[in-house]
Amino acid sequence: MQSPTLTKLTVLPCTPPPSRHFTTAFLSLIIRKPSTAARRPRKREWSGSGSRVRAMPSSSFGDTSGDDNGRLRNFKLNESTFLASLMPKKEIAADRFIEAHPEYDGRGVLIAIFDSGVDPAAAGLQVTSDGKPKILDVLDCTGSGDVDTSKVVKADEGGCIRGASGASLAVNSSWKNPSGEWHVGYKLVYELFTDTLTSRLKKERKKKWDEKNKEEIAKAVKLLDEFDQKHTKVEDGNLKRAREDLQNRVDILRKQAESFDDKGPIIDAVVWHDGEVWRVALDTQSLEDDPDCGKLANFEPLTNYRIERKFGVFSKLDACTFIVNVYDEGKILSIVTDSSPHGTHVAGIATAFHPKESLLNGVAPGAQLISCKIGDSRLGSMETGTGLTRALIAAVEHKCDLINMSYGEPTLLPDYGRFVDLVNEVVNKHRLIFVSSAGNSGPALSTVGAPGGTTSSIIGVGAYVSPAMAAGAHCVVEPPSEGLEYTWSSRGPTADGDLGVCVSAPGGAVAPVPTWTLQRRMLMNGTSMASPSACGGIALLLSAMKAEHIPVSPYSLRKALENTAVPVGGLPEDKLTTGQGLMQVDKAYEYIQKSQNVPCVWYQIKINQSGKPSPTSRGIYLREASACQHCTEWTVQVEPKFHEDASNLEELVPFEECIELHSSEKAVLRAPDYLLLTHNGRSFNIVVDPINLRDGLHYFELYGVDCKAPWRGPLFRIPITITKPMAVVNRPPLVSFSRMPFQPGHIERRFIEVPLGASWVEAMIQISGFDTTRRFFVDAVQICPLQRPKKWESVVTFSSAGTKSFAFPVVGGRTMELVIAQFWSSGIGSHETTNVEFEVVFHGIDINRGEVLLDGSEAPTRIDAEALLASEKLVPAALLNKIRTPYRPIESKLSALATNRDKLPSGEQILALTLIYKFKLEDAAEIKPQIPLLNNRVYDTKFESQFYMISDTNKRIYAIGDVYPKSSKLPKGEYNLQLYLRHDNVQYLEKLKQLVLFIDRNLEEKDVIRLSFFSQPDGPVTGSGSFKSSVLVPGIKEAIYLGPPSKDKLPKNSPQGSVLLGAISYGKLSCGGQEGGKNPRKNPVSYQLSYIVPPNKLDEDKGKGSSSISTKTVSERLEEEVRDVKIKILSTLKQDSDEERLEWKKFASSLKSEYPKYTPLLAKVLEGLLCQSNVVDKIRHDEEVIDAANEVIGSIDKDELAKAFSLKTDPEDEEAEKIKKKMETTRDQLAEALYQKGLALADIESLEGEKASALASSKDAKDVDKTHGQSQSDSGIQPDLFEENFKELQRWVDVKSSKYGTLLVLRERRSGRLGTALKALNDIIQDDGGPPKKKLYELKLSLLDEIEWSHLATYERQWMHVRFPASLPLF
Repeated sequence: MQSPTLTKLTVLPCTPPPSRHFTTAFLSLIIRKPSTAARRPRKREWSGSGSRVRAMPSSSFGDTSGDDNGRLRNFKLNESTFLASLMPKKEIAADRFIEAHPEYDGRGVLIAIFDSGVDPAAAGLQVTSDGKPKILDVLDCTGSGDVDTSKVVKADEGGCIRGASGASLAVNSSWKNPSGEWHVGYKLVYELFTDTLTSRLKKERKKKWDEKNKEEIAKAVKLLDEFDQKHTKVEDGNLKRAREDLQNRVDILRKQAESFDDKGPIIDAVVWHDGEVWRVALDTQSLEDDPDCGKLANFEPLTNYRIERKFGVFSKLDACTFIVNVYDEGKILSIVTDSSPHGTHVAGIATAFHPKESLLNGVAPGAQLISCKIGDSRLGSMETGTGLTRALIAAVEHKCDLINMSYGEPTLLPDYGRFVDLVNEVVNKHRLIFVSSAGNSGPALSTVGAPGGTTSSIIGVGAYVSPAMAAGAHCVVEPPSEGLEYTWSSRGPTADGDLGVCVSAPGGAVAPVPTWTLQRRMLMNGTSMASPSACGGIALLLSAMKAEHIPVSPYSLRKALENTAVPVGGLPEDKLTTGQGLMQVDKAYEYIQKSQNVPCVWYQIKINQSGKPSPTSRGIYLREASACQHCTEWTVQVEPKFHEDASNLEELVPFEECIELHSSEKAVLRAPDYLLLTHNGRSFNIVVDPINLRDGLHYFELYGVDCKAPWRGPLFRIPITITKPMAVVNRPPLVSFSRMPFQPGHIERRFIEVPLGASWVEAMIQISGFDTTRRFFVDAVQICPLQRPKKWESVVTFSSAGTKSFAFPVVGGRTMELVIAQFWSSGIGSHETTNVEFEVVFHGIDINRGEVLLDGSEAPTRIDAEALLASEKLVPAALLNKIRTPYRPIESKLSALATNRDKLPSGEQILALTLIYKFKLEDAAEIKPQIPLLNNRVYDTKFESQFYMISDTNKRIYAIGDVYPKSSKLPKGEYNLQLYLRHDNVQYLEKLKQLVLFIDRNLEEKDVIRLSFFSQPDGPVTGSGSFKSSVLVPGIKEAIYLGPPSKDKLPKNSPQGSVLLGAISYGKLSCGGQEGGKNPRKNPVSYQLSYIVPPNKLDEDKGKGSSSISTKTVSERLEEEVRDVKIKILSTLKQDSDEERLEWKKFASSLKSEYPKYTPLLAKVLEGLLCQSNVVDKIRHDEEVIDAANEVIGSIDKDELAKAFSLKTDPEDEEAEKIKKKMETTRDQLAEALYQKGLALADIESLEGEKASALASSKDAKDVDKTHGQSQSDSGIQPDLFEENFKELQRWVDVKSSKYGTLLVLRERRSGRLGTALKALNDIIQDDGGPPKKKLYELKLSLLDEIEWSHLATYERQWMHVRFPASLPLF
């Protein structure tokens, strides 16, 4: 699911993002209910956002007078400052630092970019400032570009091989391949492209396809016109059929144009070992218009990018760069493309080098990088656990210095999870510096996301915009007078009190993007852009440290950044927005130089409320009203943490620091004055007294300073955040905020204690006193234990004075932060102050139960409702609209992954558990798989990774997903769901071998069950006492009864043990707009409703008819039983080898001699012949089928059969019904024999032509006499056996049905009516309810080839690989 704050990547910068969607209408509001979040690169795609800043005090280290890095009044651009603003560096003093130290521009530093992939062909990403290769490796860590190349083929005498797609591929004779073994695979190329690129290519390809289709339509219409001119009257049957054929051709071509669905070209991949390295070549002819372009033999072979650093481009049309890597001894080929422009843009901000335009350089043009793609192309660029883990492995393997990751999502538990554990190891053991975006979920507090804003070992970065950036990159009419944080930049603190944001950096840039975008650079903004800006600044520092042989440590470098940052804003609580401030490279460098001999230590803080061993936090966060009404004592444990390679004797034992503790406000925060800290740590107590604080936000710090070296600044900081809420004492509970003045970027926060009993809010905003359009963010956030922050958010735009109302859910008794923010660039250029009035009214109906579970019985469920705050209208509504069915895996496979990309830095190999589930849909349905243990958590889980694929019996993939499963529309049929789990702990995976998976199936609207309410417990049975609505008065409870669904309304295919799911609501908005109360989910508050499906009722008709008395003797019945068993044994015999086929034939012959003319036996013999595979002599086999079919036909008395079907039977006559069913079976056996005979006759004709037809006619002359009871004339004309057989079949069944229609198609084809044949075949395919049948589509392809519609044949061949893939794709 898409997070409301992490937006789609491929929109041009001028386009509003879907997460903060707005329009230019007179008044617009988009209300977004709390989301379970999802993972997107953290960027915004519009120009700007942020909170207003104030004048700042100087930092704790160094002189900050002089240039204030972009916070300039009366700012005006010239050409050079405009270009510089597009790639901001001045704000963090990077330009000043490089000017002073030109060789410390990132040289010698290697950065791992964890993102959507980096295009090595993008502008500025070829070489470093000192001429070295910019990109050392490009990896797809997700596996989305993996191709199965385990199939090995040999070249034929002509130097050709058979590709995995079935195409014949000529191999370049100059390619070295000592083994002669060629690994082959194929890929649907659209699977490698972004949605934006695919959309562009589809338009281009559709245009060309339409041109060809119109040419063919013109030809077909011309033939039809010529026919009509030649035959003015069409009365002859043959002429009618001929004209119908021509008309069908026209209709087919026109209809195909309407249903065109381009699944994209197929590319064949070939992998081989040239004696030194693995080589790769691709055949991309299907992408080219020129048949001589894209041939495999003309491809310049590539190898793993790390070895030769070469890349390819698929075609001039797509302009998409790709890289290849080979794994597992040639069995896996990884084709690497980016999943969005985001990663290239990020890499450009950090490291781009433009020799001819230095102002557009990235922050560290001398740095090198590796690209680790963590955004899975199959999931629209969302990150996966597999991608994250492999990326960390690659960063350690390549000995990277820095990691930048501009991805993330909200989290349940901060500083927790499998990925966090691996990051801690990478940082603490391998000394990598990890930089990540804080998130784009502001302006409310506690919106920082994982991992950047919630993980102690990661430097989380907020997004800052300077006047220069506003004027240049964002092209605003009048830039702000001061720099400020973007409005949407996420704020701290974390749920456990940590600051969340470490430092801030410029959050927007016009940076390089991939070549497939058809432009060199693009504007993007978000904390995604702030993170690489900070990362580039850190690369400058590392470049200097390496050159000057200063030990590199993430601990000391982070301390330098924090203690030299320039504060943004003049209030203590501004740190929650910007962290320690805007990072300054030059001041951090001076700090590093001065502190190079100081021990590299990270001061880990663990805090517990005195007397409570848990929970443990990293800061103090007093948010609820109860916590602000008395003093609290806290125990603080400070533990110095050294890197794992630190020496016990040289570093740990000598470590001792005298720490002076400072409180930013002693009236609120009291602590000891001094602390002697050794390697084993030290604990002390502090007291927090919030009693005398006014309502609102307060931020304090306790920090420790080295007594002997106070210049070092704070060694550790303990953030204390207090949000003292206002109480709502009015009744009815209403709060108003009047005449709040707003300027661009201004933010107002109000903290309200939601009254107990409140469950939703109805709010109104009124805006006046302005001229130009104003845009506001309105957010509400509550924090509940062990839950992601409950956030409601909206964007409201006013073009003139007006009001807007909205409603959202709340939790009673918890503090709610209400945030109103004027978008940072909204109203810039206007000097009018906007006046805002805001009113909040709390509503609630207290219920004695949250989720309601109906146990499947006939008893209703009692619900007690009460209004605690004010009178409320009780209007209950309940419905069940989906069914959840549990499944256990039918198969499980645990294996160790073979490649090095799945070996952890610790040396442990990652294991994979594959679970296979089977399920069946009786009708087309929208389904969603659910795994409660694993879903909805990427970072805050101890499990590494999960991925699923849903495929049909043809192995066609219909749905894929990971921790955030999506609903998928599936046609009727049987399906396999493969679930792929990864971890290095085998015990974890062993416990999951019988993991229960649920399939949620949405009910069609006609099947949705709306439940009834009653005022009496017997109401569901008696039908009396129906309850519709009433008014709840405070202090008086009212009981209502929810009746269970009627058993006859339960949806079909709802097995016992499954659960019907839906929602129930009780209240009604006072402002209306509730759609009549029919849908509970339209209410601001609804609860889950579940109904356990009971056992099915007994079939009353079961057992009827069993009393009929058999007239047969025991010996006769025994003989029949023995016969049936023998026939059953015949059907189970295998025919895989010649010996098995011979044994089967002997047994069949013996049974036929023993039971001559027994139709069920003869039908089984025919069935056995049809099941034979690996047939060498096809004609002989067809003749055997014809003989067997004739035996079936000859065993049936057709006159008796026809008579039986001409008579009507009494449904009450059991004996007559038995005979009727028997006759229906016999008719089906006759029709099947005629059908198979017809297929065999047609097959012989196609194999041998007229000679084979004559041979078959000669052989079957006697059989035809027997079948039809008449002899042929002596005229010497051979009968048309196919036609006679077809007409006989026509007597018994509908030859247009999907079961027998193939014979109709073949008949039309024999007659040369290819258009009619194709129409009949299309109708069969359309009407067939089962999964696609490969033989039908192969027949369609042969017809298209015969008609010479090459464009349609090519289109269908591409679809063949979608409908009938050779194997399932790799995970």
